[in-house]
Amino acid sequence: MTVAYMKHGISSHTFVMLIKLLFAFLLCGAAYILLELIWRGRSHISMFLAAGFASAILCGLFMRYRMPLIAQYALGGIIITAIEFITGYIVNIRLKLNVWDYSKKRYNLYGQICLSYSLGWATLVLPITALSNALIKFP
Repeated sequence: MTVAYMKHGISSHTFVMLIKLLFAFLLCGAAYILLELIWRGRSHISMFLAAGFASAILCGLFMRYRMPLIAQYALGGIIITAIEFITGYIVNIRLKLNVWDYSKKRYNLYGQICLSYSLGWATLVLPITALSNALIKFP
């Protein structure tokens, strides 16, 4: 019996990897929304999407490539900050939804990213690393 995804040329390994990345997207997106609700009392769907997307990218990278934790921290901080900037440009500048504004923070770029939050976001790499390690072991 041929499974539906195999009819379309997707290997079982690729299919399992896509499921794992979808799980990381949904879990981390939801976890970040919860974190924001606790931290500032509100959130926005764009934060679910940005956090989920960043987490899926990082989990995929960390499952594929082994690297020291400091490299994961640095790479994760850069990727999360880049996704935050792109999301901020779309959501806050273009759509004018004003979900967040870092313009009063030191070392900000157009009020969308700032150094202090970028360093904070990099700490989220630790649970993402743990998740990617768990996903590697999961069949």
